[in-house]
Amino acid sequence: MNASSMSTPTTRRLRIRHTTRVSYAQAAVSSHNEVRMTPLTLPGQTTLDARVTIRPAATTWSYWDYWGTQVTAFELMDPHADLTITASSLVETAPPGELPPAPGWPDIAERTAHSRLLEFANPTARTSVSPKVLKKARKAAAGLDPHETAVAVSSLVADRVAYLPGATGVTTSAAEAWEQGAGVCQDIAHLTIALLRGLGLPTRYVSGYLHPEREAELHRPVAGQSHAWVEYWAGDWHGYDPTNRTRADESHVVVGRGRDYDDVTPHKGVYRGVAGGPPEVTVEFTRVA
Repeated sequence: MNASSMSTPTTRRLRIRHTTRVSYAQAAVSSHNEVRMTPLTLPGQTTLDARVTIRPAATTWSYWDYWGTQVTAFELMDPHADLTITASSLVETAPPGELPPAPGWPDIAERTAHSRLLEFANPTARTSVSPKVLKKARKAAAGLDPHETAVAVSSLVADRVAYLPGATGVTTSAAEAWEQGAGVCQDIAHLTIALLRGLGLPTRYVSGYLHPEREAELHRPVAGQSHAWVEYWAGDWHGYDPTNRTRADESHVVVGRGRDYDDVTPHKGVYRGVAGGPPEVTVEFTRVA
């Protein structure tokens, strides 16, 4: 997703309604599902209300996964022709503070080697690139500190990969997005992660939402979509949105973080029945304060 023009950041309160509709070619005999659509409460972000509703009605249970994301799970054991999942939340966000001085590269390498940061330092199948591509990132970041490196590499990716909805699918890798030269926020995030990790900067994938209108009128619903960006570790985690070439701010709402998209997929599950079409997904934002 691309955001509109920048403005002076202010604290805001957003109501988000994320709806996923699945229609089956024939009634599914049963289905088992996991949903990751509940925003986290973090410094600068407070989830005031959140709920997930299922149609047909189903009993749900929640837990926190290994990566710290809240998961809502449910199963339907009776035949059903379709499935609707609605995640509603009310979130208050605040602008980020000033970036603190970044630690030196040797300090980051030492900390990474002896902590869980190592999980965000190694490539995955989705975040692997060729030595040739990584060489371009090294050239772009030569002599820069970690904060400057994150910006330079994000710019390199955004210059190479045009934001083009529908250009790629959920299985597209970072290497494929680079070669194709077009993709969506998921691809741009994966490629940025691949290059920053290759330069020695632990980086994680962030799944969430971005309000598409920074100066939206209060109480007016706005259509949008889910979004992806990155967080890199330079003494602490810092969010950066390479698709929009900006720090993650009060318009960004974090739902989950992981090594790549596979760790934070908004909805995944299995069902018994005939294969159907892709799900229909809508996201609606309302700025209420």
